[in-house]
Amino acid sequence: MSLSRRNFIIATSVAAGGSLVLSACSSGDAGGGDGGTGGHGGADTYTGTVTVGTKEDSTGPAPEIEGARKGGTIRGISPDDFSHLDPQRIYYAWNSAGGNLFIRGLTGYKIAQDGSMKLVGDLATDAGTMSDGGKTWSFTLKDGLKWEDGSELTVEDVRHGIERGFAAFTTEGASYVQAALTGESDFRKVYKGPYDGKHLDSIVLDTAKKSITFKLKEARPDLNFTLAMTSYGAVPVKHDTKEKYDKDPVSAGPYRISKHTVDKSMTMVRNEHWDPATDSIRNAYPDSFVFEFGPEALQSTDRMIADSGDDQYALQVYSGVPADRIQKVLTTPDLKARSYNGLLSSTYYYAINTRRIKDVKVRQALNHAWPLEQIRTIYGGPSAGDYATTILSPDIMGREKFDVYGKLKKPQGDPEAAKKLLKEAGKLGQKIVYAFPQSPTYDRTKVVIENALKKAGFEPVLKPLESSSYYDQAQQIDNQFDVMWFGWGADWPTGYTMMQPLFDGGTIGNGSNNVSQLNVDWVNEAIKKNVTIGDPKEAGKAWAELDRRIMEELAPIIPETYQRRFHMYGSKVGNTVFDPLYSAAILYKLYVKA
Repeated sequence: MSLSRRNFIIATSVAAGGSLVLSACSSGDAGGGDGGTGGHGGADTYTGTVTVGTKEDSTGPAPEIEGARKGGTIRGISPDDFSHLDPQRIYYAWNSAGGNLFIRGLTGYKIAQDGSMKLVGDLATDAGTMSDGGKTWSFTLKDGLKWEDGSELTVEDVRHGIERGFAAFTTEGASYVQAALTGESDFRKVYKGPYDGKHLDSIVLDTAKKSITFKLKEARPDLNFTLAMTSYGAVPVKHDTKEKYDKDPVSAGPYRISKHTVDKSMTMVRNEHWDPATDSIRNAYPDSFVFEFGPEALQSTDRMIADSGDDQYALQVYSGVPADRIQKVLTTPDLKARSYNGLLSSTYYYAINTRRIKDVKVRQALNHAWPLEQIRTIYGGPSAGDYATTILSPDIMGREKFDVYGKLKKPQGDPEAAKKLLKEAGKLGQKIVYAFPQSPTYDRTKVVIENALKKAGFEPVLKPLESSSYYDQAQQIDNQFDVMWFGWGADWPTGYTMMQPLFDGGTIGNGSNNVSQLNVDWVNEAIKKNVTIGDPKEAGKAWAELDRRIMEELAPIIPETYQRRFHMYGSKVGNTVFDPLYSAAILYKLYVKA
């Protein structure tokens, strides 16, 4: 099932095998829910921690993986091709997962075997130096960096990758850095890219020192996290073919593309000019990767179960085990042993329209009433994921676990607590219009939701919406819905990228992801303040406090699940680890077993 990172709106119940993909999106147990089964990459010890690494952490080579060996071919199976290969046009989790094999940026994530992450320098010697309260960031390139043709990778190439993000043909990528450099959300009216020979004054190079400095119009203490996004990967000035680059990108990573038949297959082979001494992130054991595009989840799962021929060297790199095979996989020891899993880096929830449901007690009553257990049972039970009780997903820096509405103790719902609040508010019998995208999965969950609302003293009105237009309707400010199914994941693991899009009152408008239409002064002020906190630990604490306060005092959403995805792999595939960033396999950590 393909979920894109664009806007991180997750429009499918992956664990339930749903087929709905609407907009587009990107941790283990992570201490985030009720435990579930399995864990991050199959390890229950995943801590969910994200820290900023040192210069030493940023120095290659990557730590060796026990038992790994070089050589052989890994075969990845996915229902979808990579829709973009140009880094500035990548915002899709699956594209980023594949891009990690050939795209490199200033920073990146060093992922441990337990799924915990360190932000480190990738092309840079470290994770960057901040000054002026976060308005200035400086990075120095490592020695020995080369492109696949053997030419030197320079600071000009790094700047070029940033400036290309302003071009008219790169609208699919992220835009955080462009806005920070210009101070304008409509940044293309300030700068239109490097193709007329002009460069941004806000990016300063020192070619002798191999340094690049960003002078931002607004403080961004987490810019080093932003720069880890694939959208800000380096592109060689001399080999930029503009729109055509998307079909034939140049590699700075351990692999280069040797053959690509769109929607059918792609072969990647070693980039002989990649030096592991410059890379603390990637291992690159296989000699090559062969990706097969097209097989859906059920077909690829059955092939993994059979484990014959070349499929012994294959794995489900992005699609997961569907609902009608999950129990067979989990209850058959040798099949379960060839599965890996993790929580998707997102929170599934129901947005409460605060413009229509103004009484906080009614919104709190909805949280008490919501039948998480019955919903998750339809999704597939504990294997489908963990109960969500917070806004922030488990892999967000500083995220704290809390359970304001006692959902872990009573996941089936607490109708008496809900009724008590409704009586206090004088709203017993309150009509609730619940909107959801039509699909086999949500057509089933609507029944348990309707029953739970009735039991809690509400009068539910169900509004199934055509899946293809669901967000067009839910994201209208004058919609007539009280509660809407939704989901969101962070572009990088800090609270800003969840809180600001979902609860900043200044973002309210048609098409906005603030579907709750929350516009509260102290929330808006906290978001503006927290984003300027320079110390990552202090910032994490501030976002966690805001998370709890919003849920306690405003209840603008009903958290549902941190959903889990299971994948299978062949018997000759080694070190299958679930990627906490892209909900796929960490491709550069795989190896072929002897």
